Amino acid sequence: MRKMLARILVATLLMISSAFAQEHSITVASTTSTEQSGLFNFLLPRFTAATGIGVKVVAVGTGQALDIGRRGDADVVFVHDRPAEEKFLAEGFGVKRHEVMYNDFVVIGPKADPAHIAGSKDVTEALKKIAAAKATFVSRGDRSGTHQAELRLWKEAGIDIAVDKGSWYREIGQGMGPALNMAASDNAYVLSDRGTWLSFKNRGDLAILTEGDRRLFNQYGVMLVNPAKHPAVKAKDGQAFVDWLISAEGQKVIADYKVGGEQLFFPNASD
Repeated sequence: MRKMLARILVATLLMISSAFAQEHSITVASTTSTEQSGLFNFLLPRFTAATGIGVKVVAVGTGQALDIGRRGDADVVFVHDRPAEEKFLAEGFGVKRHEVMYNDFVVIGPKADPAHIAGSKDVTEALKKIAAAKATFVSRGDRSGTHQAELRLWKEAGIDIAVDKGSWYREIGQGMGPALNMAASDNAYVLSDRGTWLSFKNRGDLAILTEGDRRLFNQYGVMLVNPAKHPAVKAKDGQAFVDWLISAEGQKVIADYKVGGEQLFFPNASD
C-alpha cells in the first residue's frame, strides 16, 4: 500500500512539474549567429536557473525570425537588423526594442587571397576587388541580418549585385554555418559575424582578411511580440526574458561567454 501511494505521489509530482514547465516556457525567434556561436547554450541555462522559465529557440535568419513574430508564433524576437526591427515595431508587432549586445562582421577568405584584400580596413574597397577579380563569394541569401548587411555594403561599394553578380556570386539561402562550410570547401570569400567565425571549427584555408571598418558594426536587439496583436503571446514570461537580458545579471553572462579566451559579444543594453 505504501509503495502504491509513493508511486502515485511521484507520478503526481511529475505531472505538476511537467505542467509548470509547460506553463512557464517561451519561444524565442532568433538568428543563426546567436545559436551557432554557442551563446544560447551558455546563456539559456543560466536564465532558466534564475527564473524557472524554459526557452525554445527557433534559429533562422533575421527576416524569417521577424516573420515568425508577425505570425504570433514566437513570444520574443532577438535579432540583428535594425532597419527591419524598426519596421516590425512601426507595424505594431513589437512592444519595445531594446539593444542588448554587439560584435562586428568580418570578411573571411582564402589565405591565398586571389582578390588581394588582406589587411584592408575598407570593406567597400575589399568588395570592389572581389567583384573585379570575380573571386568566388558565398552569400547567405536568406534575408538574415548578415545578408542584409552584405547587400547594404555592396550598395555602398557602388555595385548593383543583382545586376553585376555572375557565377562567382553564390547565394545559398542558408545560415552562417553552412555558408562558412561552403566557403571553406570552395576557398571562397564570405561575410560572417565574428561570433560564429570564432566558434567555427571547419576553417580549412580560411582566415579573416578584412576587419575594423566602422560599417561592419553588428548590433543585436530584442523585442517582446505584441500581445495586443497576438493574445496567445506569453507576455509575462517573454518580458521576463527581455528584462533579464538587459539586466546587470544578463549582461554579465553575455560578457562572460568566450571561445578560446576571446569574448564574442559585448553587452550594451539600453532601456
